[in-house]
Amino acid sequence: MGEKISSELVGLTSDPVEFSWGEQDVQLYGLAVGCKPETELDFIYEARGPKVLPTYSVVSGLNILGGVMSKITFNLAMLLHGEQKITLHREIPAKGKATGVGRVVEVWDKGKAAVIGVECQVSDTKGPLYTTHATLFIRGAGGFGGERGPSSSATELLPPDRVPDHVINDVTREEQAALYRLTGDRNPIHIDPNFAKFGGFDKPFLHGLCTYGFAGRAALQALCAGDPGKFISMTGRFSDQVYMGDEVITKIWRVRDGLATMQVETQQGNVVLNQCQVEFSV
Repeated sequence: MGEKISSELVGLTSDPVEFSWGEQDVQLYGLAVGCKPETELDFIYEARGPKVLPTYSVVSGLNILGGVMSKITFNLAMLLHGEQKITLHREIPAKGKATGVGRVVEVWDKGKAAVIGVECQVSDTKGPLYTTHATLFIRGAGGFGGERGPSSSATELLPPDRVPDHVINDVTREEQAALYRLTGDRNPIHIDPNFAKFGGFDKPFLHGLCTYGFAGRAALQALCAGDPGKFISMTGRFSDQVYMGDEVITKIWRVRDGLATMQVETQQGNVVLNQCQVEFSV
């Protein structure tokens, strides 16, 4: 039986997780987040690399995160991904082996929900490879007497009040979530209608991390000319659901050299990813 959600969870650490990946894994991920042969062949064709999308880091990050969350008692149907950050220490190779360790770095009591932040550090034989930070929102798990944490307004990051420098349009496919779950994110809320209804949703919706991957692709092309070696970090807060068939519209504002703000919307105008910031080398 896992530990109950409380402030005492801070510092809880997973056992080291060893994992490996190959060219087929990174190619599948590229397809799962919308890579197109005509414009992004480098990421889905072994004869051209394959190069690895920086957001591929969330795949192993999720597995390591699972190692931490398996030690905690909570209802999976009430779990939502709140925020995600990745920091690349160097370009991810197309195949390799690495070790990751996850640690709870924050637990907030929002009253009707609990918020848990988990940082995952991944290294290989050459040293640190990337770091991920995920914030998990667990509905119905608050009220345990912990600190409320910083307010959203205190950390709010708004896009500039001007026309975006880049607007990238994508369209999700009917099988997008079914494809993305093959990368390792098997939460049934994204494919099982009954499970989705049990969680309070009308139907399955796209993984937040898949939307994150779409946005990361857009940023990579617009800001780094498709070069993963120039991509440093990306943050984002999940604010609404994307349903299969929806458009994913990524708006990007260059703030200064090496820094941009993003916001992701659907064709209906609802913001699905905000509080986005991308660091890149120029």
